[in-house]
Amino acid sequence: MLKNLAIVAALLFIAVPVFAQEGAGASTGTLLAVPFAMAIASGLCGLAQGKAIASAVEGMARNPGAAGAIRITLILGLAFIESLALFTLIKT
Repeated sequence: MLKNLAIVAALLFIAVPVFAQEGAGASTGTLLAVPFAMAIASGLCGLAQGKAIASAVEGMARNPGAAGAIRITLILGLAFIESLALFTLIKT
């Protein structure tokens, strides 16, 4: 146990200079890529949400008894789809 702890401590001390390095400055390509990445992510999320809602409404129309389960699954799916756009916004 003590040997493993010593190895982990040594690896952590070796890794400290890696985390202390300064990041590179933002280039022009990076600054131009951010709005395009967000536009693509938002557009695709909008298409995915439209398809999900259309499929859910069609499923509810075919089987009204399953509307509750479909609605819950739809809301969960929409949250996951929307999170992709939010992750793109945070990442960029």
